[in-house]
Amino acid sequence: MPLGQRSGDNSESRYCGTEVAYNDEIENTLTANLTGGFDFIVAPLLNPSYRPSKAKAPPVGGLHVPPFAGSDLILSPSQWSSHVVGKLSTWIDLDSENDILASDSEITLKQELSWASHLSLQACLLPTPPSGECANYARCVNQALEGLSSMQLWLRMPLTCNEVEDVESTQDEDAACKVNSTQIIKEDSWECWNTFRMLSEHHSQLSVALDITESLPSPNALKRWLGEPVRAAVLHTSAFLTNKRGYPCLSKRHQMLVTSFFNHNIQVVLSGMPQQLVDVSEGSSASEGSEKGSEGNGQVSVHPLRAYVDYISHLYKRMPPLTEQERFEMSYRDFLQAPLQPLMDNLEAQTYETFEKDNVKYSQYKLAIYMALRERVKEEDAETAVTVLMVVGAGRGPLVRTALEAAQEANLKLRVYAVEKNPNAVVTLHSLVALEGWKDLVTIVSCDMRSWEAPEKADILVSELLGSFGDNELSPECLDGAQRFLKKDGISIPSAYTSFIGPITAAKLYNDVKAHNDMAHFETSYVVKLHSVAKLCPPQSVFTFEHPNWSPKIDNRRYKKLTFEFSPDMGSAAVHGFGGYFDATLYKDVHLGIEPATATPDMFSWFPIYFPLRVPLYVPAGSTLVAHFWRCVSSTKVWYEWSVTSPAISPIHNPNGRSYWVGL
Repeated sequence: MPLGQRSGDNSESRYCGTEVAYNDEIENTLTANLTGGFDFIVAPLLNPSYRPSKAKAPPVGGLHVPPFAGSDLILSPSQWSSHVVGKLSTWIDLDSENDILASDSEITLKQELSWASHLSLQACLLPTPPSGECANYARCVNQALEGLSSMQLWLRMPLTCNEVEDVESTQDEDAACKVNSTQIIKEDSWECWNTFRMLSEHHSQLSVALDITESLPSPNALKRWLGEPVRAAVLHTSAFLTNKRGYPCLSKRHQMLVTSFFNHNIQVVLSGMPQQLVDVSEGSSASEGSEKGSEGNGQVSVHPLRAYVDYISHLYKRMPPLTEQERFEMSYRDFLQAPLQPLMDNLEAQTYETFEKDNVKYSQYKLAIYMALRERVKEEDAETAVTVLMVVGAGRGPLVRTALEAAQEANLKLRVYAVEKNPNAVVTLHSLVALEGWKDLVTIVSCDMRSWEAPEKADILVSELLGSFGDNELSPECLDGAQRFLKKDGISIPSAYTSFIGPITAAKLYNDVKAHNDMAHFETSYVVKLHSVAKLCPPQSVFTFEHPNWSPKIDNRRYKKLTFEFSPDMGSAAVHGFGGYFDATLYKDVHLGIEPATATPDMFSWFPIYFPLRVPLYVPAGSTLVAHFWRCVSSTKVWYEWSVTSPAISPIHNPNGRSYWVGL
């Protein structure tokens, strides 16, 4: 049964498995573990003593039948598919210098994968490469992947840090992991994984199962894996501590790691023999003993690992419920979307409705307008002065409502112009004005703000033209065209915004772009809720725009060279592209944005933007990454170009906007 229930969480991380030994009566093994509280088993498919070179010769004209763990008929197809992950023989070593062992390994690998495919298993666990060499292993796996329909292959990789001593303090563990970059490269299991997946062409059906023991690498080294295709975490019983009541528990760092697995759709698989001798009464919760110290003085649990799975269940259940924002974002996580083209396309009603539900965004706008009104109008003129406020890009009217509410709270008079080019949204605006009785307060203008001739100058110009990268929905071009009807001392809300860029590991996003099999998609930026992503360095500022801009010659072209220093204790990393963000100043100290360090809490109108790299970039531990970004402008379009020049050189992506642009 699932570890627990969280409203809105339907991820596979709710299900916990266990690694079992070979048993030719696999149906009994499965029943015992399902009854013991597990949802699936990771089971050997083949007798571990089997070697093709030592097998008896088959009859003349016959085929040799390997000693598999029972017939496909002993379990139903749904049981094989839902409750069994195949575990390939651990003795396999395709890169062995022993020719017989290498040959036996290749034959066995192909036999086991063929049998797993016949059983319709959803996944198979591949053994860890026994040595640093894995070229032949990767070749054979890659051949198998070409013939698989949907089965995932989990490459087992250890997550250990040999330098860590047996210490409990998180600070001591971190310090113990901080070794020089040469040692990290030599002992870092990520290096082996990266070599293997590169040899396999980043195949989307090749993923990772991490072995978790008592020692953990540094936090920086751990976070790289969040951007990799990790499907399972094999948590060994040796990783558990014993509390004063004799129950298994995990260190704080291990608890945080397991919780992060839950949040990233990674399943926990328990492995090993019990390390704690506890008695658990029937119907009692072992997690209570782990956390509260309850005595276990009844019958011994049916399953020897029951106390462990109960503890994992406890960790899952104590996670806070998903917030409204998290539930909204769930279906958008790591899903690529093309950025909006607000000048070329008219938004649909559903898009407007989604943005209009963002109460946090409009509360920030309301505060900014309120402050601007209070500072704009002198106290002695409050009863007579009428402030002219223009909402450019009014949509269906949320900013119009926000401005009128701010004026009411400030007890000031307001005259509003709502300028909108979308004729469909204008229909809604007219209905809103009539319904709310704003006829004497609001004038609706159905026109492109860049060509409208205003009857009077505005005191305040309000817009929500920002994109995920700040300027990527042409806010600079639109506001530069609209500022001609703003008074020289007028106020623009927002008054400034800055874009930010940071390198990321994002294997899923890279594979989703790669699946299109063309270059154009690698030269396109995407709006995406970044989730299964490793942010390798803090984002840096790229382009800044300020409004109003009274320069005699406005030039919105930009170029920025960025240098990112990778932490030595993180180890090497793969960069699949860049995550883009923005931070905007609405008015004085009122801001909103999605840049991770200063992001506005609980706001969902903007997801980050993703700039992919055509070829993933390998960055050695402690290296420097140098990236270049351009914002280019012509008479008809705006586009971005980007490249990397260190530690390797990439082509300049999207030259002349050949693959993606935003139309003016």
